[in-house]
Amino acid sequence: MRKINRAVKIRICPNAEQRVQIEKTIGCSRFIYNCMLADKMEHYKKEKKMLRNTPASYKKEYPWLKEVDSLALARGEC
Repeated sequence: MRKINRAVKIRICPNAEQRVQIEKTIGCSRFIYNCMLADKMEHYKKEKKMLRNTPASYKKEYPWLKEVDSLALARGEC
């Protein structure tokens, strides 16, 4: 039996407020991924062990991360 792949294209038209929230979420996800990756690499070089960090541990240092959904930040985890 042959597998058929299907694709669905969806166009969204966010208003100005939604667009700002989408851009904040994407930017915070990118930031947290890069920050966690850098910390893991640095920790591994020093300790030769894997660092188990979470996005929640960065919210005290960077309070603006609280403005976006925590699940969006967790999805970008390393």
